[in-house]
Amino acid sequence: MQAGMQVIEGVRAMSDARRLWWVLGGLLVCSFSVLLWMGSEIYRQAPPVPSAFVGEDGTVLYTREDIETGREVWQSMGGMQLGSIWGHGAYVAPDWSADWLHREAMAVLERWAMHAFERPFEQLDPAQQAGLKERLKQTFRHNGFDPESGRVVLSADRVEAARAVARHYDGLFGDDPEFSSLRENYAMKEATIPDPERRAKLAAFFHWTAWAAAAERPGRDITYTSNWPSEPLVGNRPTPGIFLWTVFSVLFLIAGIAAMVWYHAARGEEPGPTPPASDPLAGLVVTPSMRASGKYFWLAIALFLTQILLGAVTAHYQVEGQTLYGIELASVLPYSLLRTWHTQLGVLWIATAWLGTGLFIAPAIGGREPAYQRAGVNFLFVCLLIIVVGAFFGQWLAVMQVMPLELNFWFGHQGWEYVDLGRFWQAFLFVGLMLWLFLMGRGLWPAMQRRDENRSIVMLLFLSTVAIGLFYAAGLMWGRHTHISMVEYWRWWVVHLWVEGFFEVFATAVIAFLFSRLGLIRARTATAGVLFATVIFLSGGVLGTAHHWYWAGTPTSVLAIGASFSALEVVPLALIGFEALHTYRGARAAPWMGRYRWPILFFVAVAFWNLVGAGLFGFLINPPLALYYMQGLNLTPLHGHTALFGVYGMLGIGLMLFCLRLLRPAVAWDGALLGRGFWALNLGLAGMALLCLLPMGVLQVAAAIEHGYAYARSAAFMQQPIIETLVWMRVPGDVVFAVGAVCVALFVARLWLGRGAAEDPAKALRIGSR
Repeated sequence: MQAGMQVIEGVRAMSDARRLWWVLGGLLVCSFSVLLWMGSEIYRQAPPVPSAFVGEDGTVLYTREDIETGREVWQSMGGMQLGSIWGHGAYVAPDWSADWLHREAMAVLERWAMHAFERPFEQLDPAQQAGLKERLKQTFRHNGFDPESGRVVLSADRVEAARAVARHYDGLFGDDPEFSSLRENYAMKEATIPDPERRAKLAAFFHWTAWAAAAERPGRDITYTSNWPSEPLVGNRPTPGIFLWTVFSVLFLIAGIAAMVWYHAARGEEPGPTPPASDPLAGLVVTPSMRASGKYFWLAIALFLTQILLGAVTAHYQVEGQTLYGIELASVLPYSLLRTWHTQLGVLWIATAWLGTGLFIAPAIGGREPAYQRAGVNFLFVCLLIIVVGAFFGQWLAVMQVMPLELNFWFGHQGWEYVDLGRFWQAFLFVGLMLWLFLMGRGLWPAMQRRDENRSIVMLLFLSTVAIGLFYAAGLMWGRHTHISMVEYWRWWVVHLWVEGFFEVFATAVIAFLFSRLGLIRARTATAGVLFATVIFLSGGVLGTAHHWYWAGTPTSVLAIGASFSALEVVPLALIGFEALHTYRGARAAPWMGRYRWPILFFVAVAFWNLVGAGLFGFLINPPLALYYMQGLNLTPLHGHTALFGVYGMLGIGLMLFCLRLLRPAVAWDGALLGRGFWALNLGLAGMALLCLLPMGVLQVAAAIEHGYAYARSAAFMQQPIIETLVWMRVPGDVVFAVGAVCVALFVARLWLGRGAAEDPAKALRIGSR
């Protein structure tokens, strides 16, 4: 009778899996069709780059060539790693588009006040100020772009104001002693751009981004950036659409969570299988290629520790600006360069851990070692080292303004946060991912040919591998002079879909497969569970990419779609606690599971930070009205740190430890050292978030709402004593976090360099029974 019921349950699970495959296929076709349509709309409605900005007398202020060259100069100095443009980038220096807009507006007001009343603007009475502000609003929001000539005609006062702001940037990015204090506040090195001609071109680019933020779209009462940034002087305030779609975003979230709870309650909880009496993976044969993958985990640890070191220095730059406890460091390793390396290493070490995991488990799943697999694993490792060293050296040459601009795009610094690699290195990395895909495919091929209950989950694992390999190609879709709105469109394909999307599907499939092999869950249940989780996650995750494009010169349709579907990203995270509970129960299911206790606890941490970092802090900034004020403020890195490391970093460490457990089965584990590392990483991350980033971000939001976005990012606000105190409050969390990372690194080193002591069965039993 029981056997018959199991057969019925198996048939039902296979039927559910088959339906989920169809749902997943249809979902991906529909989602990417809409995503590509949005790309065409962004291309069609992007802010025009005028052939020239000219004065009323025909004097040419800037040409299109000046603007495009200025963008290259901006990219070469670090781009989004030094301040930001349209809210995307670093947080110490200003948002240059908002800063230029505010400075130009104030310069025009001062000229008008002196002409009309012969007094500075601040000395005028409220009625006089109100009249000039209304005139300013009408002037700045007037589009002025002539499609036939491609020109924008500016009044004489705006031309003079633009020249005054350009002189400010010339001194700031040069070595003018008058701006030394401001450069220190912005964490800029002296003579950031030594060439005065390059500085003039840079000003042209900043001017264009500010013009697009204030000029209304033809026939509309909103600007090209949907009235972002908040700037009261020019009438930039949230549009009705921002309020409307924020309300719908909250409604979609509530409806989605209600549907998930209903589904979970109706579906019930299937009892897990009885765990086997002994470890099913104890007899795993470690092949030469699997053993060779161990060096990937060493590299991941080295990159992780380096990232933490660079993060500590960049955080300290926020206090001293150009020095590290008195050491003149910025002249050799400026903030923009170290932040570039810090953000890139965050992606690189996590990706390396996941790539190593894939290379380790592929032959284990396939059941055989393909010919020359070890050689391929070693060759790919060498390629990764060349890419890291070559790309980082090219970025140093670019930021130090040694590399010619015409080479910067290919070998230097592209300036786009998280995809800063020069195009040559991007292409090289893509080729490396294709090699990884090939190695994974040939390792998994025997398992994909077998018609057993694991076939579907192996197929999903392989398809996620294909997506990881192919979707990095989105980073190759823009050229040297592609419109910045289109660059942002493709860049977030890489950052959101590649890093946050398909890597998570890959990791979910790997974990489910490992748990099914350990006998903690049935294979058919794992398959249906992974497919369902993938459908739920990608249903919001693909189109939810649009929430990164709200203010990047995109049409209102992007705002509507992004607000609706980014809310759905949070829905599966609302019930992530159940996953954590089941995972932890699995860790106690049998005495021998003590061997896998710490990898599983890292998976539990992933579930926690998925809920808090990706879910709670993610939805905090994702609705349009929230992001209107919060983008580029310290609530953004609050979400970024807790989601990137809390979810993907913890997952990378957990997968690495699982592989090392199988790679070094006879070596005893120092659970105390690894336990200290686990708790220090989690407590340090929480301290960093709650003691520094959260309160600082809240204060910035209040300032942005009351005074405008430019003030919230200004030196006047960021150098207040309370902000400096909050910056120092990050130190305890950073120190504890760094101790945790060192503990994990020492654990791995001692595990690898151990004398091969046998695992104590009694100790494993005690651990498993906790």
